[in-house]
Amino acid sequence: MNTKSIVEKALETGNGVMRLAPAWVPRSFCRPGRRLRLHPDDYYALGLARGGIDERWFASTTPADNGPGTPEDEGLSYIVADKDGKEKVLLAEAVELLKGEIIGGALYKKYGKWPMFSKFFDNLGPLPHHIHHSDEYAAKVGESGKPEMYFFPAQYNNYGGEFPFTFFGFNPGVTKQQVKDSLIAFTKGDNKITSLSRAYRLDVDTGWDVPPGVLHAPGSLCTYEPQFASDVYAMYQSILYFDHAVPENLLWKNCPQDKIGDFDYLVEVIDWELNVDPDFTSNRFMAPIPATDDVGQAKQEGYLDEWICYKCKEASAKRLTVLPGKTVTVKDAAAYGFIVVQGYGTCGKLPLESPALIRFGQLTNDEYFVTEDAAKAGLTITNKSNDEPLVLLKHFAENPELPV
Repeated sequence: MNTKSIVEKALETGNGVMRLAPAWVPRSFCRPGRRLRLHPDDYYALGLARGGIDERWFASTTPADNGPGTPEDEGLSYIVADKDGKEKVLLAEAVELLKGEIIGGALYKKYGKWPMFSKFFDNLGPLPHHIHHSDEYAAKVGESGKPEMYFFPAQYNNYGGEFPFTFFGFNPGVTKQQVKDSLIAFTKGDNKITSLSRAYRLDVDTGWDVPPGVLHAPGSLCTYEPQFASDVYAMYQSILYFDHAVPENLLWKNCPQDKIGDFDYLVEVIDWELNVDPDFTSNRFMAPIPATDDVGQAKQEGYLDEWICYKCKEASAKRLTVLPGKTVTVKDAAAYGFIVVQGYGTCGKLPLESPALIRFGQLTNDEYFVTEDAAKAGLTITNKSNDEPLVLLKHFAENPELPV
C-alpha cells in the first residue's frame, strides 16, 4: 500500500482516530528510571553506546537530536493501519500529505506541520541544570524555540527516584557575573551552578510551566511533558550529584559556531527576569483545573475533564477520567494526541488499554492521534472496567479553549 492508502485506511478504521506505535528514545547521559512499563530486559535494547531508554515520545513529528549514530526516525511517531504493524507511515508524512485534514486548516496554515509533541521522560536521578532557547536564539542555528510543561502522573510514579525535586532558575539577588563564573568553571569540576538556584518539591498529579530561557534541572519523577516541536537545549551544569560528568560539548549545544567559547553569549541566552522571579511558584506551578463549566453535571454523566498543562499557548494538555462502567462522548476544539495511563475500554471501535509491560518493538493500544474534525465531532469512550477509572492524557498544540 502507498502512503496515502495507509493513512486513509487508518482514518477510516478509527473514524478520524489513528493508532500510533510507541516511539522510544535513549539518552546517553541519563539513567533510566524504569517506570515506562518497558520490559526490564529492553531498557538497553539500542545498545550501551546509545544509552538506556528513558523517554517515550508521543504524537511526534520531531526527530530526536541525539548526535552521531541516531537513526533518522528516532523520536518520530508512526501511524499503524493494521494489527501487525506492517502497514505504517510516519505521522509527519501523513500531515504533509493531508495537511489541515489531519491537524486543522488554521494550524497547518500557521506552521506547515504538527508543531508540538509530548513525552514521558523517566530518570532515576535528576537531570543537569539546562536551558531551552527562545525563538530568537534558536533561530540563530536554524531551529525553533522550545517552551515546555511538566505533569507528574500518579500512574507512572510508583516511586520517586533518587531526587524528586526540580531546580528552577536562580535565587533572587544572584548576579549575571556569578552565573558567568560558574559557566567558566564548567571544565574544572563541579561548577556548582545549582548553588545559585533553589529546588522545588515535586508532587504527583501537579505540574510546572517552563518557558524558554528558564534554567531547570528536572527531578526524578516520571514526567509527562507537552512541548513545542523542537529539541534545542544546552547543559549548564557540569557534574551531577552522583558524580556523573556532563560532556563539555553539551554546554555549547545549539550555539552558533562563532559564539562557541563566548560565555557572555551563554548568559545572554538566559531570560533573566523569569529566572529570578520572586513569584516563580505562583506564576509557573499548575494544579489541575476543570475543563468543563459544570463539573457536577460531567461527573453525573460519568467523566471528569481537566486542564493539567495550561500556561503556554503553544502546547497544552488535559486529563480525561472516565468513571467505571460509563460511556461518554467528549468534544474538543482542536486536534490532539493521547496516551492511556490507566484502565481499559474502547474509543469507538478502537481498543484502549494501558499495558503493564511492553517489549521493545511491540505495538500497544494506548496511544492515538485525533484529527481536528474527529475532536470537534466528539469521541465516544467506554470504560469497560466495573472498578477502575479509565484515564487519558491529551496533548494539544494551539487550543482555542485554553483557559489562559
